[in-house]
Amino acid sequence: MPQTTSVSSAGARAAAAAAASAPAPSGPLAQGREFVWTNADFARVQSLIYQRAGISLHDGKHAMVYSRLSRRLRDTGYNSFHDYLSWLEKHDGPEWQEFINALTTNLTAFFREQHHFEIFATLLRSKPANTPWKVWCNAASTGEEPYSIVMTAFEALGANASFKLTASDIDSKVLATAAQGVYRLDNLKGLGPERLQKFFLKGKGGNDGMVRAKPELRRAIEFMSVNLIRDDWPFKDPFDVVFCRNVMIYFDAPTQRKVLERIHRVLKPGGMLFVGHAENFSESRDLFTLRGKTVYERR
Repeated sequence: MPQTTSVSSAGARAAAAAAASAPAPSGPLAQGREFVWTNADFARVQSLIYQRAGISLHDGKHAMVYSRLSRRLRDTGYNSFHDYLSWLEKHDGPEWQEFINALTTNLTAFFREQHHFEIFATLLRSKPANTPWKVWCNAASTGEEPYSIVMTAFEALGANASFKLTASDIDSKVLATAAQGVYRLDNLKGLGPERLQKFFLKGKGGNDGMVRAKPELRRAIEFMSVNLIRDDWPFKDPFDVVFCRNVMIYFDAPTQRKVLERIHRVLKPGGMLFVGHAENFSESRDLFTLRGKTVYERR
């Protein structure tokens, strides 16, 4: 697992200190729980996930954090959050990845925010047919977004185009699912019969009702684990396009700025950045210029 980063925030420290000194939850929220769950436990989780992944958990996430981390207590054999978190702080093993996996959110769908793929297709067609393309999707989740990007590229450029997508995520489990490229057919109804036939193989027998992305689709994607708040991004050549959608909403303003500066460094001049519908980086005009609905150009 990666070593603990030095990312910190005065606001996060103050919130954690306030939560730690607050009384333990009481009333209905504290009743009937398998494990004792205090504000101090929640404050420690807030601090740890911020240090490791840059994620800022607001105070309304008590129930979600308890539910997801309770499974880790059961799997590791701990009887209290206090002991589990103390053990986690003293060790740097694979449980850190499980901790991060438990607290990351992976809401995704094929061709989510359709207008982005229309803009992306227009961008791909705007250059000569033999232009090589290098694209990064840094919130791959279970793969729906990366496969949507490659389908768009194949439709715009042809399956033999020089197109390579790097798809990354901090959650190792969803990356494994993405690499397999296997989905329930019901989840692909929005693609339409033409895309289904062109890009997916239908399961038979025991796999009836399932589909798998065709090999040529999977070969266009390199899956890897990347922690956006670390300085060790493994990229040598700059990208033409970066999809960083619905990621920054989990970061506070200082972390957002640091990640945007790093994305700026790995994008070619004039490269395009696609972000989520709820994300606005007007405060980083020195790095990016708005070119469309949640689409930015690297300055």
